[in-house]
Amino acid sequence: MSIRRVTVYAASSQALDPDYISAANRLGKCLAEAGLSIVYGGGSHGLMGAMADAALAAGGNVNGVIPEFLTRVEKGHQGLTSLEVVDDMRTRKARMLDDSDAVITLPGGCGTFEELFEVMTLKRLGQYLGPIVLINTNGYYDKLLEFLEQSVRQHFMSKTHLEMWQSVAEPEQVLDALRSASPWSKEHIGLAAVKAGKSS
Repeated sequence: MSIRRVTVYAASSQALDPDYISAANRLGKCLAEAGLSIVYGGGSHGLMGAMADAALAAGGNVNGVIPEFLTRVEKGHQGLTSLEVVDDMRTRKARMLDDSDAVITLPGGCGTFEELFEVMTLKRLGQYLGPIVLINTNGYYDKLLEFLEQSVRQHFMSKTHLEMWQSVAEPEQVLDALRSASPWSKEHIGLAAVKAGKSS
């Protein structure tokens, strides 16, 4: 699968440890230097803003999608390649995945979790086929990954579903993760439901 356009999910919090900001900066630079087009939530603060600023500084193509109601609080990043204002959060999430070849998730809060779980669910149902990579800065996603493994052990998901995502410690490992991701197809919907007595 050829990767040309990537979706990035990330926090907008402005009260984060510098390690998280650094990781977001490095991701933006890495993606831009690889020639990948980026689409993200359009914010100028937190990890979203840090990633976008670094990508733009490296000559990247960075596209934001922001719901109209958020523009009353934050106008969105004004230096992007493009900034699309949409009606609501549902539309924003759908537009961020349109023509997306892969999803990369930086640390974030409940909004990032929601986006991540939605794309995992779509992939489980064969509706999204691209790689999903979590950037696990400072072990941020350790407990989430453990919880997902628990879901497999207790047969809410199958072992095959653990192949839907990868986790890397550093942004510089993302490109290799994208290249080495397990192939996924629409036929994987046949594995969506865990059958009695089976977890694979």
